[in-house]
Amino acid sequence: MSKKVKKKKRKLKTKAILTFLILIVFLTSIFLLIFTTPITNIYISGNHIFSDEDIIEMAGLKEYPSVLKTNYVFLKNKLEKNKYIRKVKIKKRGLFKQLYLTIYENYPLFSYQNKTYLYDLKTVDENYAVPILINEVPDNIYDEFIKCLRSVDLDILNRISEIKYSPNDVDKKRFYLTMSDGIYVYINLNRFDKINDYDKIAATLESKKGTLYLDSGEYFEVAK
Repeated sequence: MSKKVKKKKRKLKTKAILTFLILIVFLTSIFLLIFTTPITNIYISGNHIFSDEDIIEMAGLKEYPSVLKTNYVFLKNKLEKNKYIRKVKIKKRGLFKQLYLTIYENYPLFSYQNKTYLYDLKTVDENYAVPILINEVPDNIYDEFIKCLRSVDLDILNRISEIKYSPNDVDKKRFYLTMSDGIYVYINLNRFDKINDYDKIAATLESKKGTLYLDSGEYFEVAK
């Protein structure tokens, strides 16, 4: 083999090693940049009980650490240990600089006999502006009743002052709601989702007081 061929091979080998080293340095620099770059934005959604600042502090993100330095399993578990948080979803975006936290709260659902029932039906002693269930709901209807309550928009749920189980001869799933604006509502579990339209319906009543029947049809009886 000639000296020229040997020199050419050495040059190619040296060039390949140099290229590899440059690539390693480049990738290491990128990694260090990402590892040390702090989170620039934290977006929080789904929280009503806690403010964004409360969530950030509970999660240990007050100092806005870098995304790669953050243990997301630990963060998730830490938040979910709070009795008012049942689930947390975490997403990273924007070249690891943006953090998105979706909070599924274990919010107060209703109160009964001086106990507040949360979404998961655990009870707390604290009082909240939630509907007061004023009588007992039969066991064979209770689970469906809870499912319906969970489907009510929070802003509407907070406008219900009292709930009374009020069956009649033809409807054993009938309830009587007292709204915070003085309107009374008859509704049953089969049509309970109609309560989410309450604001739209109430806007057509022109501030009149009376009883709204959503259990069969949709009509309003003005108070005499």
